[in-house]
Amino acid sequence: MQISADKVVSFHYRLREEGGEVFEDSQEDGPVLYLHGHGGMLPGLEEALEGKSEGESFDVTLSPEKGYGQRKEGAVQRVAKKHLLTKGKITPGMVVQLSTEHGPQEATVIKVGLKTLDIDGNHPLAGKSLAFSVDVLEVRDATAEEISHGHAHGAGGHHH
Repeated sequence: MQISADKVVSFHYRLREEGGEVFEDSQEDGPVLYLHGHGGMLPGLEEALEGKSEGESFDVTLSPEKGYGQRKEGAVQRVAKKHLLTKGKITPGMVVQLSTEHGPQEATVIKVGLKTLDIDGNHPLAGKSLAFSVDVLEVRDATAEEISHGHAHGAGGHHH
């Protein structure tokens, strides 16, 4: 079965910055499960998966525009520590989760104060070309419920 809109896709990936070492590998956490054509995946990766079949492996490099976008100037801001979702000791350079009006958001800590943090709101991979190695494990038709919810259900997908 080929990957197209309303198919649930399970895949493993290895991710590295173009020309760099692997820094993310789904073999450690289990495969990714997503509903194709519903915006739940990086745009460039979803484009690369289109038309692929179960058992297929491929490599693709995404420009920043097809990945996490270009870095935005002015994304550095000071926030109150009470908005921090990440627990434990916070140090500069760490990627943390913040509670925002748009839901949880990742940011990189620049400076830690007593009651505030200076953070860079750009995604840590913004402005970078990303090289993915992908192994498509399974492709199946989505259920009516998955389509109406806009995401895959089950291990590696969304749980209700």
